[in-house]
Amino acid sequence: MTLVGLALRSVVKARARELGFDRVAIGPAGPPEHGDALEAWLDAGYAGTMSYLGRGRADRLDPARLLPGCRSVVAVAMSYNPAETTTDDDWRPVSRYARGRDYHDVIRPRLVELGEFIRTAAGAASRVAVDSSAVLERDLAARAGLGWVGKNTNLLTPSLGSYFFIGIVLTTAALPFDQREPDRCGTCTACLDACPTRAFVAPYVLDARRCISYLTIEHRGDIAEELAEQIGEWVFGCDVCQEVCPWNRKAERGREPALEPSGSFGALETLLELDQQAFRARFRGSALTRTKRAGLLRNAAIVLANRGEGRAAGALSRALDDEDAVVRRAAARALEKLGAGRGAAP
Repeated sequence: MTLVGLALRSVVKARARELGFDRVAIGPAGPPEHGDALEAWLDAGYAGTMSYLGRGRADRLDPARLLPGCRSVVAVAMSYNPAETTTDDDWRPVSRYARGRDYHDVIRPRLVELGEFIRTAAGAASRVAVDSSAVLERDLAARAGLGWVGKNTNLLTPSLGSYFFIGIVLTTAALPFDQREPDRCGTCTACLDACPTRAFVAPYVLDARRCISYLTIEHRGDIAEELAEQIGEWVFGCDVCQEVCPWNRKAERGREPALEPSGSFGALETLLELDQQAFRARFRGSALTRTKRAGLLRNAAIVLANRGEGRAAGALSRALDDEDAVVRRAAARALEKLGAGRGAAP
C-alpha cells in the first residue's frame, strides 16, 4: 500500500460517512466468487418469475461489463433500523425497510455524490448501483469486508446486524482493499428454523418461490392457498428470518430520518378501496409501489382472511367487482375462508 493510496482510501471513507452511510468498505472489482452458485441457483428455478435476474446474468458475473476498467468496489451500508421501536401496530405487516421513503431515492443521489468525489480526487470513472443494476451487490460488499453472508442469505455486520441497505460504487481508481469479515453464524440455525414457508433449501440457499417477501412483492398473479395461509400477517415483505437473528438483537439504530416510518399505514380493509390513482397518490415515494396495486390488494385480502377479520367482509365483497381478476379471486377466497362468500369470482 502506498501512502497516496492509503490517504485516498481514508478520504473516500470519510466522505462516505459525511454523506450519511453507516459503514464503508473497499474491495476488488473482479468477477464475484459465487458466480457458479448464482448460475446453479438460476438454473434450479429458485428465482421464480424474476426473469430479469437471468437476463442480466452475464453482467452480474463481471462488473467490468458495467464499468470497463473498474478496479475497486466501494461498498456502503445505510441502516434502516428505526431509531425508536415502531409503536403503530398497523405498520407491523410491512417489512421494516419499506416503512419510510423508497431507499433508492435516498441512497442513489448520495452514491452519485460519492462517485463524483472519487472522480475529482483520483481522476477516475465510476458507476453506482442500489440493487437496480446488474451487480451482485451482496457478494461484492462481502468481499470488500462490509460484512458476511448469513445463512438466511442476508449480509450481516456485528454493529448493524442485517437491517441495512447496500450501495455500491464501481470505480477505475486503484484503492487499497479492506480485510474480509469472517462468517460469524457458527452453528446457529435460528433463521432457517423460523421461516414460516420453509423457503431455505439449505443454509445460504433460498428458494424465492416460497419466500414471503418474494410472494408478496415480486410475484404477480394468484398465490397458492397453502402458501397464502403461511404468509400470516405479512402484507409487504417479511422480516422473520431477521427478527430471530441474534446479531439483530443489539443492532445500532438508523440515523437517516427519511427511512423512518411516516404517518400511519392504516387499516387493511381501506386498501381494498383504492383505485389506481388513489394507490399511486397514497404510496408515492414509497417502496410499497413495487408490488403494484393488484399485488398489495391481493395481499391485504389474504391477510384479512388469515386474521379472521369478519368486519372486513363488506370491503371484501365490494372487491369482488374489482377491475383486476387477481384481486377479485383473492377477495372471493378470503370471503369463503371467513364464511361470508357469495360465490367464486371469475
